[in-house]
Amino acid sequence: MRIERIERADDPRLRDYRDLTDTALRRALEPAGGLYIAESAKVIARALAAGHAPRSVLVQERWLDEVAELLGAAAASGGAGAADVPAGGADVPVYLVDAEIAEGVTGYAVHRGALAAMHRPELASVASVVAGARRVLVLDDLVDHTNVGAAFRAAAGLGADAVLVGPRCADPLYRRSVRVSMGTVFQVPWTRLPAWDEARGLLHAEGFRIAALALAPDAVPLDEFAADPPERIALVLGAEGDGLSRRALAAADTVVTIPMTGGVDSLNVAAASAVALWALRTG
Repeated sequence: MRIERIERADDPRLRDYRDLTDTALRRALEPAGGLYIAESAKVIARALAAGHAPRSVLVQERWLDEVAELLGAAAASGGAGAADVPAGGADVPVYLVDAEIAEGVTGYAVHRGALAAMHRPELASVASVVAGARRVLVLDDLVDHTNVGAAFRAAAGLGADAVLVGPRCADPLYRRSVRVSMGTVFQVPWTRLPAWDEARGLLHAEGFRIAALALAPDAVPLDEFAADPPERIALVLGAEGDGLSRRALAAADTVVTIPMTGGVDSLNVAAASAVALWALRTG
C-alpha cells in the first residue's frame, strides 16, 4: 500500500474519481475502462471479500486507518483479482485528501470518507450462477440505478440465490446501485442474461419456471402461486413505469400479480421484488 497525499482536485492521479455525478459519463467510461467505484469502507470491504481487486483508493484522514486495515487484510489473504492487478491490497496507491479536495474531485460531499476504483471481474456464465439455485430474481430493462440496488438488497435479505440482469438493465456496479444495495451486489451471485429469445431456453434448460410479475387479465395472484410453487423459479420484474416488455411476457410460463387495495394498481419495482421474494421464500 502506497499512501500519496493529494493537494489539488485536478491532480491527474484522481481521474478515475472525477465528476461522479455525471451519470452519462460514468456509463460511458466505467465499462470501457473495466472499473467501478466502491463508496464507503463497508462497501469496499464487501468488494474485497468478494475477491475484487482495487486499482486505487481515495480516502480522507479520518478513515485512513480503517482502509489501511482492509487493504492489509486483503493483501495478506492473497484474494483473487483481475489479471495483472495486485491481489487484494498489495501495492495499491491510497490517495489521501481533505474533504474539500474530495468534493472538488467528485462533485459532491463524500460523507463516508473513502472511495475505491475497483477492477471489474469477468462475468460468470448463467449456468454457473444459477447452479443449485431455487429462487432467482430477473431484472428486465430496469434503468434506475437506485431500484437496481434496492432489488439486490431485497434479494440478499429475502433469500434469492442469484440475480440475473437483462441486456438493457442498469449496471449493478454503478456507484449508486452499489451504495443503495449496501454492498449486497457483491454478496448475491449475478450475471447478465442474453435477449429473451435465448434467455428463455437457458432458464428452461436449468429447470426454472419463469414467473413474470405483471398486471394481466390472466395473472395468477401471488398468494395462490406461492401456495404450491415450482421447485425452481425465475421471478421476472420489469422496467419502472412501463413494466415488463412484450418479449419478457411472451417468455414467461406464468404471469403473477400482487393483489392490491386502495385504488393502487402496483408497487415500486424494488418493493414488488421484496414482497414476491418473501412470499416465495424457501426457508
